[in-house]
Amino acid sequence: MAVCPLCNSLKELEVHCPNCHKKLDDSGKVSDFLDPYGHYNDEETVKMGDGYPNTAKDQICPHLMVCSDCGYDEVKMIQEE
Repeated sequence: MAVCPLCNSLKELEVHCPNCHKKLDDSGKVSDFLDPYGHYNDEETVKMGDGYPNTAKDQICPHLMVCSDCGYDEVKMIQEE
C-alpha cells in the first residue's frame, strides 16, 4: 500500500511563491478542505470524491500549498511511495 510522504512526515516539499518568493506552507490534503469529516473515511473513499479523477489510480495525493504573505495558493500532486 502506497503512502503520501508529506502526509506521513517522511519528506518535506519546498515550493516558493511566484509572486513574493516566500516558501509556501503545506496546508495538507485538498480533500481535508472539501470534507471536514473525510479523514474518518478510508483513503480510497476519500480519493473517489476529491475532485481529481486519477488520484487513486495514479497513487497521488493533492496537497494545498499556500503563501502566508500574499495569499497565493496552488495544488501540488505528490507521488505516493
